[in-house]
Amino acid sequence: MPLTWLDLGVAYEIWFMLSIFEKTYTLELISFNIKASMLNSSLITYNSDLCIFAKNNIMKFYMPYVAGEFIETSEFIPVRDKYSDNIFAKTGKANSQMLESAISQAVLAEKKMKELSSHQKFEILLHISKRLLEQKDYFAEIIAREAGKPLKYALIEAERASQTFLVAAEETKRISSELLSLDWFSHGQNKEAIIRLFPVGTVAGITPFNFPLNLVAHKVAPAIAAGCPIILKPASATPISALELAHIINETSLPRGAFSVLPMNHQVSKPLIIDERIKKISFTGSPEIGWKMKTECGKKKITLELGGNAAAIVSNSSNLTEAVGKCVTGAFAFSGQVCIHTQRIFVHQDVFSKFLKMFIEKTKQWKEGNPLSSDTDISVMIDEPNAIRVEEWIQEATSQGATLLTGGQRKDCFVDPTVFINTQKDMKIRNEEVFGPVVCIEPYQSFEQAIQMVNDSRFGLQAGVFTNNIDEMNLAYREIDAGGILINESPTFRIDHMPYGGIKDSGLGREGLKYAISEMCEMKVLVKPC
Repeated sequence: MPLTWLDLGVAYEIWFMLSIFEKTYTLELISFNIKASMLNSSLITYNSDLCIFAKNNIMKFYMPYVAGEFIETSEFIPVRDKYSDNIFAKTGKANSQMLESAISQAVLAEKKMKELSSHQKFEILLHISKRLLEQKDYFAEIIAREAGKPLKYALIEAERASQTFLVAAEETKRISSELLSLDWFSHGQNKEAIIRLFPVGTVAGITPFNFPLNLVAHKVAPAIAAGCPIILKPASATPISALELAHIINETSLPRGAFSVLPMNHQVSKPLIIDERIKKISFTGSPEIGWKMKTECGKKKITLELGGNAAAIVSNSSNLTEAVGKCVTGAFAFSGQVCIHTQRIFVHQDVFSKFLKMFIEKTKQWKEGNPLSSDTDISVMIDEPNAIRVEEWIQEATSQGATLLTGGQRKDCFVDPTVFINTQKDMKIRNEEVFGPVVCIEPYQSFEQAIQMVNDSRFGLQAGVFTNNIDEMNLAYREIDAGGILINESPTFRIDHMPYGGIKDSGLGREGLKYAISEMCEMKVLVKPC
């Protein structure tokens, strides 16, 4: 069956075969001067810059967005529908020349970005926010397909991304400045200091697969608000959301060169880490890669969001129905592939049995299925190697004496929601970041003991505390070693303008729009007569 390729003016010949949806298609070049009547035919539809749709079986092609232009490339990265495992899109694979162009053009754009007024940045960011909201259903479907995220959660992510850009737009109006009197001492008489934040320069944003739109937004939105050009490297498994976002940003008055999206491998992307023209790195990913990056990046500023094995405490004063509902969602939403996935739950011994019974009952109500179905609660993991790893950790814990209460089975990329008790702190499912649908539930005797159990980890991103006792709330806030303490919420809770980040192996620095903007700036002091 022939499928027509819109070459968009490519002068060279291309021919290759694709096997998708268990059918083989021949791709044929035609001229870009295609008639409008053909675009409306039953064979093809034109969608947007350097992309095509084939009706019936959809195959969409994306090109890297390099310094304000979509640039063609001869190499492609296949993107699979994580549920069907069919290739549904391909993205152009950026090469070293494209990255060099992106970096050099970003450096040239630094002056224009620095000169943008708060009002101009506000309008750019507000436009992006509105367009994301208008297209939330479209983006949700993309997220569901490229990440395997159930549609109900994909819709939330699309809405949150719009909110992230909206908050960034508002924050452009109040980037902090300070007037400081210097007459505290005699030699400061009749002098004052003005302290302002100035953009640091070109930023490298590196994002993971699990939030392919909103974590991209948390790099791009504060960079624009701060006045910094940004070069984004999205995860190879989920690059489409970022490239679709590039289409929206391309509609704005953002200076050319200030934004690039480059799907590429680690070897090609190395200059983002070591090139001295890059002044700031914002990375979300694994601790192993993040801390290694910090040793390689030289004098750059760096923000690391590295995840962990987040814990929740359930006190005997808490509302158990509320705690169970939020902890089940925190444990199994998006198959546990969340940096703040609820992996450890410590429950007061007086309510342990009741909590456990309610938790298992709630878990068994979760519906497995296609992520594109609106009633699916849990679907596949990102790929089979990760599902196999989780299965191996489950089997290892069982062999080491942990008690498996429900789940524990894997079929291809799907892992059942899995609940353990009688775990030990040195077991991987409790001690390491499982990044899968596995939770360990254990009893505690005193609240002080529960805090010790939470802190007995090399990670410290967020912790949830279910209690209605004000003394326990205050003690948890003072003593738990984590970047965020959430009362009567699971550790998976996040509002996008609050400060977000961890301590210990969970990271360095903070996201959240106001705080990310500050980290993308340098403080400068002016001393003058008053």
